[in-house]
Amino acid sequence: MSEHTSARGADGAAARQTIRLGVNVDHVATLRNARGGGHPDPLSVAKACVAAGADGITIHLREDRRHIRDADAEAICGWAAVPVNFEMAATAEMTAIAVKLRPHGVCIVPERRAEITTEGGLDVIGQREALRPIIARLNAAGIIVSLFVDPDPAQVRAAAEVGAAVVELHTGAYANGHPGELERLRAAAALTTQLGLECHAGHGLTFSNVTPIAALPEIRELNIGHFLMGEALLTGLPAAIKEMARLMNAARTTA
Repeated sequence: MSEHTSARGADGAAARQTIRLGVNVDHVATLRNARGGGHPDPLSVAKACVAAGADGITIHLREDRRHIRDADAEAICGWAAVPVNFEMAATAEMTAIAVKLRPHGVCIVPERRAEITTEGGLDVIGQREALRPIIARLNAAGIIVSLFVDPDPAQVRAAAEVGAAVVELHTGAYANGHPGELERLRAAAALTTQLGLECHAGHGLTFSNVTPIAALPEIRELNIGHFLMGEALLTGLPAAIKEMARLMNAARTTA
């Protein structure tokens, strides 16, 4: 994320040679909220992630504030030593908060109160008219907009039509072992860059399954959180982040 720009106008060959790691710190807040108080602090952990080699930080401010809270979002966006990827639902409330905080980028995701985690990609086709003014407002504030979508060609094309600069491909089905998902992701990543968008990916990625995704040359960034926070309990946060970055870069150099 330190060099995060839209793929439009970029040197395609150079773009395909690099890949960034964004670390999601939502579940630091989950652990804090389980006990109450201020520890562990998401901002402090975000700083530790960057010190360990993360290229950016992702946070998801949910409608119910189940993990990241407004004060966390303000602190992390205010610090912003690296690009902050602000995940949010397509609502007027979240749009206003994003415009106020001015993160480097916003990733619009589907959101349901009952879900444990994001369960799938955004229905861009069905929400075209609602998304257009939100994306336009965010763009006017200088915020790069990403849409979190399943690797569906129609949804990728719709993301380009509504004005997004970035598509983040949902890798959850791939991570769960669904047949054919790697090929779907490969095709969607290629289409994303053909449409002039930057391609990111994430959800459910681990040490054991990240290599084929990181090897896809069009993908510029992977956003990973839950696995890294869990692995940090066993090996420590710096070691977990360094190993993920090593695997990602090794996949890229041998692809």
